[in-house]
Amino acid sequence: MKAYIIYENEDWMPPLRSALDAADVPYEEWFVDDGHFDVTGAPPEGVFLNRMSASSHTRGHSPAVEHTRQLIAWLERHGRRVVNGSHAFELEISKVQQHAALEQAGLRTPATRAVAGGPEALLAAAQDVPTPFVTKHNRGGKGLGVQLFRTHEAFEEAVRAGDIPTPPAHITLLQQFVEAAEPFITRCEFVDGEFLYAITSDTSDGFELCPADACRTDEDRCAVDGDDSLFALREDVPAALIDRYKAFLNREQIDIAGIEFIEDTEGQIWTYDINGTTNYSPEVEDKHDLSGMAAVADLLKRELEAAATGEGIPS
Repeated sequence: MKAYIIYENEDWMPPLRSALDAADVPYEEWFVDDGHFDVTGAPPEGVFLNRMSASSHTRGHSPAVEHTRQLIAWLERHGRRVVNGSHAFELEISKVQQHAALEQAGLRTPATRAVAGGPEALLAAAQDVPTPFVTKHNRGGKGLGVQLFRTHEAFEEAVRAGDIPTPPAHITLLQQFVEAAEPFITRCEFVDGEFLYAITSDTSDGFELCPADACRTDEDRCAVDGDDSLFALREDVPAALIDRYKAFLNREQIDIAGIEFIEDTEGQIWTYDINGTTNYSPEVEDKHDLSGMAAVADLLKRELEAAATGEGIPS
């Protein structure tokens, strides 16, 4: 029996491969974009790790998300264990669903309006939205498509100029802009219900904050070499917040996630993003002897052991 890694981004795989090899976890890679599977047949025995990204369309893999949705549904119908399965994946690919779940759990989120349609729909939706606000894609990733507007006039000008790109799933968000006390966000990493660590991400130059090495530009790497990284370990996240996040992840059946929050000028915490295809900052991990992917590999090893003994089979 082996683990199957469902993925579409080759650049994100090397750290996971290294961790799986180090933990002696047998695995097979299942690249998902174009392709096929036999709906009337049975899936292979094993445990499946869903690493499909909401931003797959930015790499030319437009069919990947819908392909993965159907693939996971098929696997789960046959009782296969999917780490970050269908419920977690629906949250991964919809910020609307994320925010609804966070609100239901009593976690403070920015006021958000979902807009379907083109320029006129956007302008109509924005009429009574307080400024400043940001635009986002409902299905996004890496902070792509995030723009800040401090006036309605600036927003209308951008809309009329065609500067608000159409999202891949055709839903644009207009979201309250939270003025941070300091120019950074905090990301808390969790695997299998356990808190690993938190990092800060510098937002001074924008919102494209993927921490993986594959996301770094040459300029970023020079900054890291000069010990001026965008990312740093944070050790003062309130324990009560971590406990609330753990309860939230358990409730929402999310096995692996990075949860991001901002602290405003009044000290209030706003949770705004859940990333199930979490990547880890190599500079932070190397500096502090940490490994998120090692925790992921250990999780898969335990799940394989449970599946081999029948403990992981739903009753």
